[in-house]
Amino acid sequence: MLRVVENHSLPRTAAFFDLDKTVIAKSSTLTFSKSFYQGGLINRRAVLRTAYTQFVFLAGGADHDQMERMREYLSALCKGWNVQQVKEIVAETLHDLIDPIIYDEAASLIEEHHSAGRDVVIVSTSGAEVVEPIGELLGADRVVATRMVVGDDGCFTGEVEYYAYGPTKEEAIRELAAAEGYDLSRCYAYSDSATDVPMLSAVGQPFAVNPDRALRREATARGWPILVFNRPVRLKQRLPAFSMPTRPALVAAAAVGAAAATAGLVWYASRRRSAAAQIGTAATIG
Repeated sequence: MLRVVENHSLPRTAAFFDLDKTVIAKSSTLTFSKSFYQGGLINRRAVLRTAYTQFVFLAGGADHDQMERMREYLSALCKGWNVQQVKEIVAETLHDLIDPIIYDEAASLIEEHHSAGRDVVIVSTSGAEVVEPIGELLGADRVVATRMVVGDDGCFTGEVEYYAYGPTKEEAIRELAAAEGYDLSRCYAYSDSATDVPMLSAVGQPFAVNPDRALRREATARGWPILVFNRPVRLKQRLPAFSMPTRPALVAAAAVGAAAATAGLVWYASRRRSAAAQIGTAATIG
């Protein structure tokens, strides 16, 4: 028991979790590189490059410039990928790749927040096609993730429709708070990266998890608690009663979860467009 979660009644509250290196021990997107290679989406050179990127990410985190380079690289890499094929690959390999790298401490926190009556929201810079099934696996109530533009042919165009990063994460949770009635002063947030300081600053209970150097300095200066997660464990091992679904059932569950999360993100995007129109602004994050 981590003893960092208090039980509150009304008004409604939520716990917002970054994903990579906060809930899982690696980059969610880069973890699937071998599966994408086996599915014919990328070549061996791309596998090696993503492996190196994963090493750099794990060794010291990623600052703003590194995140921008990673975004540009991954956007170009996925151009032309069939979205349905990506979803199927993720669904088929989700338990093999993600289940073993979920932090036991994070899974415990998610359970504690649900027991306290809080919604659990995953807020990740990784792509929705990867994050939504992981959110379903974790039992998250909502997901906010980066979305790529999909062409009429069902393939990624290489353009980013919505980038869940830095200040945009803060905007997303404020939008959700307004819509769902969350009292942010009583909400929780968890992240490993200094790029998420805006999101952490927006809630009354921020926590730095396995923080990079910049976030550790910021957390120390602000008096934010620092948590260390270091016990990745399979859900099946952690929960003896957990029943591993069959592959067809897993694919179906991931598809349903993705559809539900996508509907929520479409709602979020429409609210932003509506608000922008009311103030005469031409641009939206969408």
